[in-house]
Amino acid sequence: MNYFEYRNRVLHAEDVPVSEIAARFGTPVYIYSARTLRRHFRVMREAFGGADLLICYAMKALSNLSILQLFAKMGSGFDIVSGGELMRCLKAGADPKTIVFSGVGKTDDEITAALKTGILMINVESRPELHRIAEIAARLKLRAPVSLRVNPDLDPHTHPHISTGHRTSKFGVPLSEIFDYYADARTLSSLEVIGLSTHIGSQITELEPFTEATGKIAGIVEGLRADGLALRYLDMGGGLGIPYQEESPPPSEYAAALLKRLGGLGLKLIIEPGRMMVGNAGILVTRVLYIKDTDVKRFVVIDGAMNDLLRPVLYEAYHEIRPVDARASRPSVTADIVGPVCESGDFFAQAREIPEPHPGDLLAVMSAGAYGFVMASNYNSRPRAAELLVDGRQVHLIRHRETFEDLVRGEPLVDVPADGNA
Repeated sequence: MNYFEYRNRVLHAEDVPVSEIAARFGTPVYIYSARTLRRHFRVMREAFGGADLLICYAMKALSNLSILQLFAKMGSGFDIVSGGELMRCLKAGADPKTIVFSGVGKTDDEITAALKTGILMINVESRPELHRIAEIAARLKLRAPVSLRVNPDLDPHTHPHISTGHRTSKFGVPLSEIFDYYADARTLSSLEVIGLSTHIGSQITELEPFTEATGKIAGIVEGLRADGLALRYLDMGGGLGIPYQEESPPPSEYAAALLKRLGGLGLKLIIEPGRMMVGNAGILVTRVLYIKDTDVKRFVVIDGAMNDLLRPVLYEAYHEIRPVDARASRPSVTADIVGPVCESGDFFAQAREIPEPHPGDLLAVMSAGAYGFVMASNYNSRPRAAELLVDGRQVHLIRHRETFEDLVRGEPLVDVPADGNA
């Protein structure tokens, strides 16, 4: 559920007409709903009832400071994958003891910053990383809290680019080696081995992969306990999908699937929802520039582009596209909705049936809150869009639209000779 709805056939973001927002802030523009963000966090928390649970929002989905601050106020922890994300969390007021650091390529500087900050734990994904963390912690005269991320070797039934639980993936410790890794970790005095982690993929809309993963994870926990290692945390990652089209993944059934096998293990459960929290809480609003008809198809050319929203070309992802003003009765047409970037992959939809758009019309690309702005670029020297947070009747500018001057900031002109003989 989200709070983007038609009132008198005009699309609203909570209590504000989207057309008013576009007139004030221009297009393309990302608009987020605070009411939706609050609801999604509450629904996920309530789905787990009284379980000993820490929700760590996977901030790679949407990392605007104001969004992070809102989640922190609601009691969320954070799943981070870079030093930059650590900086953002801290700036937004996150409690370091609720931060989990994942990812296969952590640098020495990132590990050092995480340890000095005192985060909850680092999810280790390889033997070299395990020993690197131990060396850095020893140098800092600290004990590094670590969890080993296991690759459970299963098919999450999602897009290959966001499938992380198969044995061919770069992520996690091989399932067959996990006990050897723990034995190695226990010999390193500068490590405090406190958890077990996994993450099988993203936009998963079936319960079977989660159920299969819980069985494997529970077996590992029980095996480690029999070997004398009592863990404190069990991090099951994220991955629950959202309804982009006809999907209907329910948080309550997801929670039940995890708790059925894991609830009795006596460990604090960590989940890392990202897309589920923010995906349907954001839209990208864009304006129609031209209607181009050829002898084979119709193109609707808009001012948004693949540099603003990469998901359609990168993941072959479907996003519903709605007219902002649906008061006029128009016939349906089939068209490609494309941007101005000089790539054939610059499209938001192909062969899509939509009410006939006219130049100047506003279109809303729905479910754009997750992996939207965070994957935006300046390709074709296009300034990135503004970001707005709507809360009831209030519209807050939470990121200024970039200017042309922003595009060249940090690029000094170096005067080198044209003939190359200086």
